Amino acid sequence: MNAQQQSSPVDPAWAWARYRPDAKRPWGLRLAAHLYRRAGFGADWGRLERAVAEGPDRTIDRLVRPEGDPAAFDRSFDAHETASIDPGGGSMETLRGWWLRRMLDTPHPLQEKMTLFWHHHFAVNGAKVASARLVQRHLGLLRAHALGRLGPMLDAVAHDAALLVSLNGETNRRSQPSDTYAQHLMEMFGLGPDQYTPSDVRGVARAFTGWFVIRNQLRYIEREHDPGLKRIFGQEGNWKGPDALRIVLAHSAVPRTVVRKLYRWLVSETEEPGDALIAPLAEEFAKDHDIGRLVETMLRSNLFFSPRAYRQRIKSPVEFALGIARAFETTLPTQALGHALAELGQNLGTPPTARGWPGGKAWLNPYTLAGRANLAQSFFSGNEPYQDKFDPAAVAQRHGKASPRLVVPFLVDLLVDGTVASPVRATLEKIAADGGDRPPMPVRCRQLAYAIATLPEFQLA
Repeated sequence: MNAQQQSSPVDPAWAWARYRPDAKRPWGLRLAAHLYRRAGFGADWGRLERAVAEGPDRTIDRLVRPEGDPAAFDRSFDAHETASIDPGGGSMETLRGWWLRRMLDTPHPLQEKMTLFWHHHFAVNGAKVASARLVQRHLGLLRAHALGRLGPMLDAVAHDAALLVSLNGETNRRSQPSDTYAQHLMEMFGLGPDQYTPSDVRGVARAFTGWFVIRNQLRYIEREHDPGLKRIFGQEGNWKGPDALRIVLAHSAVPRTVVRKLYRWLVSETEEPGDALIAPLAEEFAKDHDIGRLVETMLRSNLFFSPRAYRQRIKSPVEFALGIARAFETTLPTQALGHALAELGQNLGTPPTARGWPGGKAWLNPYTLAGRANLAQSFFSGNEPYQDKFDPAAVAQRHGKASPRLVVPFLVDLLVDGTVASPVRATLEKIAADGGDRPPMPVRCRQLAYAIATLPEFQLA
């Protein structure tokens, strides 16, 4: 898509209408893989083949409402995760590893992808909280509400010990309301500095007085709550925390902000959507703040399956690594992976700023590109810490693509939707070719997988 097409306005009615495949916009591997990258962390060959056969509607149905019992998976996983984290605080490295394992194993990848979105949005910093157990509970709240309604999510998170500590709101006395906490809270709702006054901030801060975090436990002390009249956005009353949340949630900026952030997460980060484009979604979202319906509308849309969305995001380190792991149908030591991803700029559980990770082009620089290549090399080297977890030759054989003639198109289809330039494909075919002193096929398959995983195309979601 050229720059003129990219900058030309989009008809909102067309953009958010449901995508229907036709001769000009056929459904196939390219769009199926695109969907799995955005609504999850990539897919293996079996899922891609099934998606191509069943079409976009059925595939999205399965992503939004997965088969089986995801709640049972969550209960089981939560029990193992909790047992591994010291009640006295625990290790963020351990929690990070457990979360990566959940991302790999979950039967509901969209829920986990949205949990990561909200983690970026609320940006609770585990290093500041200094308790992996509190961060685990916080992530559990995000997961439970990730595709629910925004109001209940905000109520749960605003009364969450991890968020209070992260935003310096753990001591909110009647005599010293935490303006810092209130201001951060309002900004999380999408209210910029030009949309509220110091008086509004003070009103929200006073509404939350009485809430404390004492020895990692959330407590409400009635005598420390300010019972006086508070004024928030022109509304006056004896407001408490839930009242303040209700008033702030009703602000017109909130649905616009959420839609814009989800647009960047699910659709494109290369262009800022105009007000007219997001207006229909913001208006619909404002009715009941149903996150799941908003996400589903985006995923089913013409715009999502258009060139304006395809490969218009840069993969985060988590998306990069898990995309490889899911493609090759493997598990791996996730504590080691968590450390590697932190080195690449995405330390799960510890976003670098109150606004989360910068994302976009900030993910890529000479250091992180070299780091991604080194991580891919470590996956396919057969050495510690991943040993033989990644076996492209075995995966190709499992799907009937083991011959030198078939393995290149298979791996290209698996990792980059079959779309690479002719000179690149020729180089890959040379690696796969038999002859002379070439190494055996399993080694060549590892070389091929490494070469494809380090292509520019693979860095894009």
